Amino acid sequence: MSDGEVRRLFHGRGHCYPGLEDLVIDWFPPVAVIRLYRAVDQQWLDRLTGSLKQFSMIEGLVVQLRGRGQDAVNQVAWGEVPEEMEATELGLRYWVKPQRNQNSGLFLDMRKGRQWVKANAQGLRVLNLFAYTCAFSAAALAGGASHVVNVDMSGGAIATGRRNSQLNGFDRSAATFLSHDLFKSWKKVRQAGPYELVVIDPPSFQPGSFVAEKDYRRVIRRLNELTEPGAQVLACHNDPKVGTEFLCQIMKEECPGFNLIQRLDNPDDFPEAELEKGLKVLLYKREEL
Repeated sequence: MSDGEVRRLFHGRGHCYPGLEDLVIDWFPPVAVIRLYRAVDQQWLDRLTGSLKQFSMIEGLVVQLRGRGQDAVNQVAWGEVPEEMEATELGLRYWVKPQRNQNSGLFLDMRKGRQWVKANAQGLRVLNLFAYTCAFSAAALAGGASHVVNVDMSGGAIATGRRNSQLNGFDRSAATFLSHDLFKSWKKVRQAGPYELVVIDPPSFQPGSFVAEKDYRRVIRRLNELTEPGAQVLACHNDPKVGTEFLCQIMKEECPGFNLIQRLDNPDDFPEAELEKGLKVLLYKREEL
């Protein structure tokens, strides 16, 4: 907690701590965020929020109740918590909203993926699909990418992505930001290619925009026309109900010319009792001619 970078302080969702499977605590210095995926006893919650006061580096604490079918609860338990603030990861800065009940603006479990992109993007033309607030774009540009095309159907997320790029001082001409529904047209994306690195990081389940069981295949089958020989693809999936075989089978059927190189490790602050239920980040490479 002392390095000033974002982290997950407690990851109960990985089922490594019996009885605490519905609790996570995230750290956006100097703010901590408790996320609960089911209703809990108020006295238990009061003890938890009170115990965090002993850490002097925590200046504000947010409590959120999440989960499908539940009424949203989002409150500042104590301290000062801004609506929006800067957060740092791998030396890069991002705008986050710690009081936002759904996604704060940066998915902390994807740190290793962004670290890999930062280390391997030198000189590459990168396509960032389902870009959200374009954190992969910042990592790629910091790693020397020649250009990044960011695509997300949320105009608000793309606007934050543009601000993240400005926050880090990147050349405005180095990245393109498209608020665009891929499934209505791939023309804009295809015209800006071909790409040497494609990042695919969609939501697992978001009715009206992306449902992995039917939509991931629709993305994968486009890779041959979007990339050139030797291109790499970082395919990500975060549904605990399916393992790596879900992506591997789709790639095998739709893009047999892409070979699996490795599965990236997940961050140490996201321990998983069963690896296949955690985040899956698979690196593929297209065969050379």
